[in-house]
Amino acid sequence: MKRFMYTSALAVVAASAGVGMAQAQEDCGSVVIASMNWQSAEVLSEVDKFILENGYGCSAEIITSDTVPALTSMIEKGQPDVAPEGWVDLLPDVVDRGIADGKIVSAGPALSDGAVQGWWIPKYLADEHPDIKTISDALDHPELFPAPEDPSKGAVYNGPQGWGGTAVSEQLFKAYDGAEKGFVLVDSGSAAGLDGSMAKAYERQDGWLGYYWAPTSMLGKYDMVKLDHGAELDMDQWENCITVPECPDPQPTDWPVDSVETLLTTDFAERAGDGVMEYYKARSWSNDTVNALMAWMTDNQASGEDAAIYFLQNNEDLWKEWLPEDVAEKIRDSIN
Repeated sequence: MKRFMYTSALAVVAASAGVGMAQAQEDCGSVVIASMNWQSAEVLSEVDKFILENGYGCSAEIITSDTVPALTSMIEKGQPDVAPEGWVDLLPDVVDRGIADGKIVSAGPALSDGAVQGWWIPKYLADEHPDIKTISDALDHPELFPAPEDPSKGAVYNGPQGWGGTAVSEQLFKAYDGAEKGFVLVDSGSAAGLDGSMAKAYERQDGWLGYYWAPTSMLGKYDMVKLDHGAELDMDQWENCITVPECPDPQPTDWPVDSVETLLTTDFAERAGDGVMEYYKARSWSNDTVNALMAWMTDNQASGEDAAIYFLQNNEDLWKEWLPEDVAEKIRDSIN
């Protein structure tokens, strides 16, 4: 019901833009874009498809994949041509080797502020208690975050078992003396359980403290504040203790930001033309932008294709910075 008019709008665009694209396609040609299996990657791949087709005359195809198989295939087989949202920290050695061997290139960050993980509290609570800025500050106030099974203790909501962020939070809970400060670490059981605990607290304006990450639709829907770790990033501590569940004595450290980059095969980067490469080098957006877009997708049961049109219709001030004026004009004509 809420897919709106975007599918028909795209059909009109395709028909009106078809004339005159044949010659442009001789320059850009065909391009295969990998859409990873989550909302932010899905919509970004659709934004790329729309701009490449309507702005640069490419013939674009989207395939569904995931980080490891897509990036591995790009390096070993030269396909797909583009990974718009490549989480390079998931396989840094593979990506570094692919770049060093001249198989792939990075156009730069897809997320301008990187993928963020950490512990969060609701903004209304942060506003009421401006002294709470760090994890330690929050843990000084168990009364503000009552545990569901024992309100005399504070609660830190954790992610599902098996997630990397869940294991890290267990170590951080030890590092910041959570138990000694009167807190319990709550197993959310599932992603839905974690989301539900945040939503319930927010709707009741209750206290909530827990693990979460961005970009996500939840942080687009609920205004949350990420707590500072109150410590510099210590990569030795991070790699050898915080991310190692068996490490007995974790110490406070910041949580590193994950690099999320747009990766292209060298073959496509060379044949796509300077204009396409300049677009990819400029094309980057923030977590706040993506969070809000994902929240809109969730609320409207919208596809990535729907969301791409919605984004282009409502965020010209952002995307026009990615394009030269003549290409931006083509995009305006296409979405209108």
